[in-house]
Amino acid sequence: MRIGIIGPIGCGKSTLSKKLSDYYQSTLVEEPVEKNEYLPLFYQDMETFAMLSQNAFYSSLFLLMWKTKDIENVVCDSTLFSNLVFTELLRLEGIMSAMEVALTYAIADEHLKRIPDVDIHVVIMRETEQLFENVRRRGRVIEQDQQDYLTFHYANYYDVLRRIFKAYKVPEENILWLPINDMEQPKEFSEIVKKIEAKFESQKR
Repeated sequence: MRIGIIGPIGCGKSTLSKKLSDYYQSTLVEEPVEKNEYLPLFYQDMETFAMLSQNAFYSSLFLLMWKTKDIENVVCDSTLFSNLVFTELLRLEGIMSAMEVALTYAIADEHLKRIPDVDIHVVIMRETEQLFENVRRRGRVIEQDQQDYLTFHYANYYDVLRRIFKAYKVPEENILWLPINDMEQPKEFSEIVKKIEAKFESQKR
């Protein structure tokens, strides 16, 4: 089973992907977010570095997914669809130009042709207050003083993701919209696993 984790900033993608990878003894594909040298520059000057940082993320994630494309059981802590949400949000906020967005989509489309899709897109759903609290607690310096950017991101994330799924004709049976409160609780994590497995089994019917 190939699982892709999707969700807004601070929702717990890395935590859930690691827990699922451990549970299923699957290969973990981790997007190197904190090691991406473009990310701090993006937060300092979004208009200059938006397209560069986006394509840096696409390229690094594509390479990781390419290297694991022949492995049957994989958990990815991000997907190319997840990254497209950021592109679309940056367009809506007026940070990326139409030309930059079109070029980014063209690159992403070429990437998507060359790697297998995941079996299940697990979309982590959180309340906005919880997302802000998670960002505050993890304490990344580059995310501090980004209230306006995060507010816009959280207000529009799920609607944009739904539009992207529709545009790329992702079947609803391949999407698990997953509300999460505290995945560290064994009972809740057990319920998460049951929902994922039920979604995967439903695809075989």
